[in-house]
Amino acid sequence: MTSYPQDFPFGIMDVVELLHLRIRRRQAGSVYTDCPFCGDCRGKMNVNFTKNVWRCNYCDEYGGMLALYAKYHNTTNSDAYREICDALQAGDTDWGYGESERAQAGFSAGAGTCPLQNEQREVPQSERASAQDIHQTFSMLFGMLTLKPAHREHLRSDKRGLTDEQIGRFGFKSTPPYFLCRSLTERLIKQGCVVQGVPGFYQTDKGEWTVKFSSRMLGILIPAVGIDGLIRGAQIMLDTPIRNKDDPPEKQGTKYLWLSSSGKPMGVTSGSPVHFVGNPFSRTIYVTEGLLKADIANSLMNRSFAAVAGANNVQQLDPLFALLAQNGTELIIEAHDMDKYSNEMTEKGSSKIYLLAKKHGMECRRLTWNPNYKGVDDWQLALRKNEEKEGMDFKQSYLNGLCDMESVDGCIRKWHSGGQQERSPSGFLGLTEDEYQIFCKDGKAALKALLDAQRREQGVRIYQLDFSEEERTIAFAFKGIQWMYKAGFEQPPAGKYRLVYDEKIFCPAGMTDKELLGRLFHDFSSEKNLQHYQGRPISPSDVIELYDEEKRDYYYVDSPQFVPVRFSPFLARPMKNK
Repeated sequence: MTSYPQDFPFGIMDVVELLHLRIRRRQAGSVYTDCPFCGDCRGKMNVNFTKNVWRCNYCDEYGGMLALYAKYHNTTNSDAYREICDALQAGDTDWGYGESERAQAGFSAGAGTCPLQNEQREVPQSERASAQDIHQTFSMLFGMLTLKPAHREHLRSDKRGLTDEQIGRFGFKSTPPYFLCRSLTERLIKQGCVVQGVPGFYQTDKGEWTVKFSSRMLGILIPAVGIDGLIRGAQIMLDTPIRNKDDPPEKQGTKYLWLSSSGKPMGVTSGSPVHFVGNPFSRTIYVTEGLLKADIANSLMNRSFAAVAGANNVQQLDPLFALLAQNGTELIIEAHDMDKYSNEMTEKGSSKIYLLAKKHGMECRRLTWNPNYKGVDDWQLALRKNEEKEGMDFKQSYLNGLCDMESVDGCIRKWHSGGQQERSPSGFLGLTEDEYQIFCKDGKAALKALLDAQRREQGVRIYQLDFSEEERTIAFAFKGIQWMYKAGFEQPPAGKYRLVYDEKIFCPAGMTDKELLGRLFHDFSSEKNLQHYQGRPISPSDVIELYDEEKRDYYYVDSPQFVPVRFSPFLARPMKNK
């Protein structure tokens, strides 16, 4: 084993030190660091010091040690080689590192030298077991586990929307406590299961087999099932996300972990298998990020889903797509989260799906939905919740311009035929007793005059971010105004927006701007097509203009707030057609 291929006078760990990369954890033959290219601070970049290569599992950037330095400093590999050698000769490889940090990272004591391989603990790893053995072991393991009532309630809640039948069919279980790991493994072995080479299983220092569950890994265990129906691995949705102590407040902790024993004696990596749920012979297959998300979306949409464990972790879709093409699949629907319009890494992953589908002769389309909901599962759950909405009475509908005066006749017929006699006709219509008496005496024209005096006409324009082929992501898309500030804008950049709605509507005369904006958000957040409306459902980052003959006011949608802003509408792109 050597760390100096091609007789390089340094190794990749020297480059790691020169670039001041933060090492988060170590494994046999590699370390995990923060990625300097995508900025992820969760230790997603693997640096293999036995092969002198690196790869970020989040942004998918990769290469050798010269490429690591060259890409960081935007230079060539030849210049990188010279600069690294100069730094080593100058003894500059201890920048920013204390002796304890250097020892933990596996650096040698002398400046300008690579980590000594014989000082690294060599941890033997197992060859991966066969798919059949992995499936049998996981099937038996899941059969020994139960689902805690709290976990069942979470899966049945409005947030997840699953039934008991679906929970049972998908096979969710709760992770076992640490003290049961040995006994569970022994039971599996006694029942003839193979544990060596199965992700999550490893040998203790005493040579005894166990499975890697711990107090930090408590949560819901989610089977990762292949297209052949075999369990290929398991993922844990943690009860308490894991955060690094120096993570910024806005950064979410790690919520999902693979059950893996990589780095443990005779352990093996999870392999991040693709999860498949549905009919493997479907003509249309949806692809999303997250195993649980795919299961929920499948239950709500009755569509076939393939799920990867990260928006940019799509490499293993290649063999799956090859098989799907053979099975007769014609269309791949990319259904990554809606942050694909604001996150370049997510967009990069979704673009790779298109290329992979094209490679195997399949069409690929992007699924876009109400951006108020991040994932396809959130969106579908919201649609189910909104199927039944409380309607307005006649007076409310008329004051808001949602019906004309002729509709009153239909409302009266409904009162007579709908068993509403426990309510007075005036109450059913939403009219005061005086208004109802005038209506009965003088007819609809008199009622119209009364109600017209109680409403006003209001001009409304809606502007939304416009995504072109040249600019497929915008950093603050579908996010609050603080994200716009972080992106370097003091006010919404009108040049990035397009006018999608320009109409005059009716509203109650006494309705405030805040109330009107809330109504617009509600009305334009549905999936229904509104007349003359060319845009997406209203969501954060949109700009709403309220105007009349006297003034124009602009508001940035920062749900649930509406923040007054300056806006230059003449810079915005016009409506596509009107």
